[in-house]
Amino acid sequence: MQAKTSPVYQIFEQQHQDAKTLFLALGKQIKSKKAIELLMKLEFLELYTDLMSKIHFETENLGNDLFSPFKNLKKSLRKTHHLKLVERNLKAQEEKTTLKYDSYREYLDVQKKKIQKEAFDLVVGSTLKTWDDFQTKSLQSSRGIKPLMINTAINQLVQEELEFLHRNLKTPMESQSFRDLFESLRKIIMLENLLIQLGFNPIFISQIHEEISQLKENLKPWYSNHLSFQALSGFLAEKEDISKKYMDWIKELKEEKKSLSSEIEKQAFELLKKVLV
Repeated sequence: MQAKTSPVYQIFEQQHQDAKTLFLALGKQIKSKKAIELLMKLEFLELYTDLMSKIHFETENLGNDLFSPFKNLKKSLRKTHHLKLVERNLKAQEEKTTLKYDSYREYLDVQKKKIQKEAFDLVVGSTLKTWDDFQTKSLQSSRGIKPLMINTAINQLVQEELEFLHRNLKTPMESQSFRDLFESLRKIIMLENLLIQLGFNPIFISQIHEEISQLKENLKPWYSNHLSFQALSGFLAEKEDISKKYMDWIKELKEEKKSLSSEIEKQAFELLKKVLV
């Protein structure tokens, strides 16, 4: 008798189908919106493979083996997302100051073409068989999984993220720490939502869940600022003569980052005290 498919696979299957549709669309033309949508789908699919790896702990490197064909694509799509945030920051700066930053915009356009070409080459260089194999292997790994196993594995993954933050977040926080914090919160929220979607009790009370979500949202301006500072610094490094408007802007970004970092660091340590009790 064939083992039953787990309800978690049904969620995977829908996300996989959505991702495959977006993948096919990007094979015609790389559009930032669809690229970012596919990135979000891949983030869930990778989390699913982490979950399968935790459940089938006796199978070494299961999660990595399942998702490895998509790692480069995910990395490339993330670059597209990051550039989009930088472009939005440039637009906001131009609207705020009524100044034009044409040479910087041209610089970003060159970067955008490179990033889009990289993503396009990865998409057209891949095949649907990769997606079909991923689905088949994921189906096999999800058979016969009992609800308690899923619940336990999700709780373990959340606990691992919290322990990672507890171990690695030190004051004063460095840029890498903020990025790690964002990634861990993103995973925790996805896992908590998956738990609820599957009909299990949530790990955190609603107030803590809201605080986790709010901290992740508060990190978005920091992330946008960080990426914009990096991109503008890279642009200015190529210039011999830097105009005042660029010097003023880079100084403003640096001050804004300092302010955002201080506030988020405070919120992060307050939250960790609550969830690690």
